[in-house]
Amino acid sequence: MIQHYLAGWKKFAQFSERSRRSEYWWFSVINTVIYSVLLALSVIAAPWFLFVAMGFIFTWFIPSIAVTVRRMHDVGKSGWFMLIPIYNFILTLLDSEAGTNKYGPNPKTGALDKSDHLIS
Repeated sequence: MIQHYLAGWKKFAQFSERSRRSEYWWFSVINTVIYSVLLALSVIAAPWFLFVAMGFIFTWFIPSIAVTVRRMHDVGKSGWFMLIPIYNFILTLLDSEAGTNKYGPNPKTGALDKSDHLIS
């Protein structure tokens, strides 16, 4: 769980390659929980938590776009598909495209599959 979340941050500005479902969903869910807690603290405890929450959103913005683009690549689609609301949600639920696609090798296997051909 944590390794999938941290992978999203480590590749915070990488818009190429592919991201597994688990990386996308753990990154999205954990960041949403953190943001919700910060918002709740701004209402309950101190208003300055609102500024912390806003800073978190600004920090989280580019990495969330990057992980979404990589998720679209994992199912064999262009990153621009993230702009289509319902369809991109459906794509985030799909399993990885088998084998290597034009965005790179399957992140589940981490290597080339049997069906892939290497040029020697």
